[in-house]
Amino acid sequence: MPASTDLAAELDDISFLGRLSEALSQRIEEQTRPLFDEAGIVVPVRSCSLLSALSAVGDASAADLARTLGQSHQLVVQKCPALLRLGLITQQPDPADARRKIFRLTEAGEDQLRRLDAYSARIREVYRALFEEVGDVHGTILKALKALDDRSLSARMAE
Repeated sequence: MPASTDLAAELDDISFLGRLSEALSQRIEEQTRPLFDEAGIVVPVRSCSLLSALSAVGDASAADLARTLGQSHQLVVQKCPALLRLGLITQQPDPADARRKIFRLTEAGEDQLRRLDAYSARIREVYRALFEEVGDVHGTILKALKALDDRSLSARMAE
């Protein structure tokens, strides 16, 4: 059996819901990159929320950004080098604690956020049209996340 058929069979199995969610995320990322290129957006697709959070909170440490995003400190730290290399953020030692690094948006980072805002307005319409075709994926994911926060898989298994 070809590998693509094996993957399709795996994704059809409800017990692989996490894998299916990852496949959707990967597909969106793959299809977003060319759209970003057309819009002049150089931000890595999976780092957009980090850039937005930094804009919202102002100068911030990785721990501050992790709390703001509800992500792990490690994940935030992993995303920062690419943003630094692209010149979208700067990193300075915290004057109050030399172990902490403070991140700040650069002018190039602010320009990228303006481009992301314009892109977001357009992609929302694309997603709305997709949801008319397949159902409200966004709403369903939010409901599933809330339900799992309210009652974990372990609690559900024990019932």
